[in-house]
Amino acid sequence: MAWFNESAQFNNTQLRLAHITDCHLFADPQGEYFAVNTAEHFSRALADMAKQSLDAIIFGGDLTQDHSFASYLLFAQLIADSALTCPVFWLPGNHDDISAMQRISGGQINSAKRLIADGFEVLLISSKGPTPAGWVSEADLNELADLLATSQLPSVAFCHHNPLPINGYLDKHMLENGPQLLNVLHNSALVRQLFHGHVHNDYQFKFRSIEIFATPASSVQFTKYTDDWQQHNAGPGYRLLTISKPVNSEKLLINSELMWPNE
Repeated sequence: MAWFNESAQFNNTQLRLAHITDCHLFADPQGEYFAVNTAEHFSRALADMAKQSLDAIIFGGDLTQDHSFASYLLFAQLIADSALTCPVFWLPGNHDDISAMQRISGGQINSAKRLIADGFEVLLISSKGPTPAGWVSEADLNELADLLATSQLPSVAFCHHNPLPINGYLDKHMLENGPQLLNVLHNSALVRQLFHGHVHNDYQFKFRSIEIFATPASSVQFTKYTDDWQQHNAGPGYRLLTISKPVNSEKLLINSELMWPNE
């Protein structure tokens, strides 16, 4: 089945979204990732997002750390137990099993990969490859290019892996055909922003016309600009986005803010 086959329709001229990523859950709700209780961090972020009057949440991948189906069930349960009422859409990370993510989809957890608003859309691109590094398949790149050419809607894109080097340890697992993806987005003249996770910190880069933003993890952050794999607990982070298309403008207006819920 084509990756972008499923879509979700919003009648809004503005979308208020949260981008949360890299929760690294375990089957055990007390499981710890580098001494951080990831379920507790994720729950804190969900509670904070419930206060934000969101239209949707984009989960950016790496749901699981122990690769158990029970960790996926915990993800669904934590969302169900939260005060959130908006839909949650997902992307796969290198740790994830797409079939497991599909199994927990339904109701509030939505498997659509296109969020179509009034005058623009949001595209969720799979960068899950055969190794921990990222890879967007040729079929998905072709489908993406055809979709942009057909819809002609200005768009915002999300994927899991970083498409450009961050000058750090995780560059060994970056999106290996990142420039190819970015060129497809640039050549469309419809996409100007790409948001990703994977690197467990905030970064900002630019490739031709594409602005690239990394969202911190809800679990633990990785220290920037080091060849060693160093971690620190800064609390759960996520990104708050407001996307709109002004009247008589072909460009989207995007406001972005990093959020760090307190205890």
